[in-house]
Amino acid sequence: MKTKQIERIIMPGTPHFVGDGFRVHSFIPSAISMQRMDPFLVFDYNSTYNFPASEIPKGVGVHPHRGFETVTLAYKGRVEHGDSSGGGGIISEGDVQWMTAASGILHKEFHETEWSKKGGEFQMVQLWVNLPAQYKMSNPKYQALENKSIPKVNIADDKGFVEIVAGEYKGIKGTASTFTPVNMYNAKLKAGGRAEFDFPENFNTAMLVLEGTVKINGTEISTDYFVLFENSGEQIVVEANEDSVVLVLSGQPINEPIAAYGPFVMNTEDEIKQAFRDFQTGKFGYLQD
Repeated sequence: MKTKQIERIIMPGTPHFVGDGFRVHSFIPSAISMQRMDPFLVFDYNSTYNFPASEIPKGVGVHPHRGFETVTLAYKGRVEHGDSSGGGGIISEGDVQWMTAASGILHKEFHETEWSKKGGEFQMVQLWVNLPAQYKMSNPKYQALENKSIPKVNIADDKGFVEIVAGEYKGIKGTASTFTPVNMYNAKLKAGGRAEFDFPENFNTAMLVLEGTVKINGTEISTDYFVLFENSGEQIVVEANEDSVVLVLSGQPINEPIAAYGPFVMNTEDEIKQAFRDFQTGKFGYLQD
């Protein structure tokens, strides 16, 4: 099997705040275009950051989305979500929330109230995953994925495991339901641990090192660095120099036009204009701030 070569290694850029609760480095679309990583449209990474205690939870107030899904992976801290379709809940370390905005939704996300009162280290990833045209106007939904429900495949010699959030790894299927083929894993490796991954050549594939230092196909990658792979070859080998956590993404490109403006991602400019009209006329429902 041919090795999937590294195309780019991207250091985290200057962080910016989304609302007042998420201090993020943007890898997509800042460093890599939406088209290049289709179906992954946005990749915002809140690297480990210590939020001070606050009686008023920090976060992002009510805002709309249409045409895609938001996925939030919690590594440190706790987040509370609510949306106009009735979805919502609290995620903490190891949990994932997967919101399908589709035809239109209002949502909000804040640091969980009790966690906020104490503050502490906070580390999260938020992704936007595109939907094919035929599903962009489907009904919104919400998947709360508790860590205990996410399948785990052990690495040889008890050197860690791979959590399968979505897709399939070593014949084991992940928890999340997806509209197109998407693989999303957390490789949690102990020092000396080795994990192998095989993805089709045409799948857009990337990794983020969240903790530790690893070798990816023999190249050393440090904490908080993002790795983009070429669309050739299939095999990737990750070897942990120390205890490490690596987020692994690989998805089949949808290969449809992408029209993105603000909180909406559709296929044409006319659909974007319609999304704004529908939002302004209350068709996304109601959600109290």
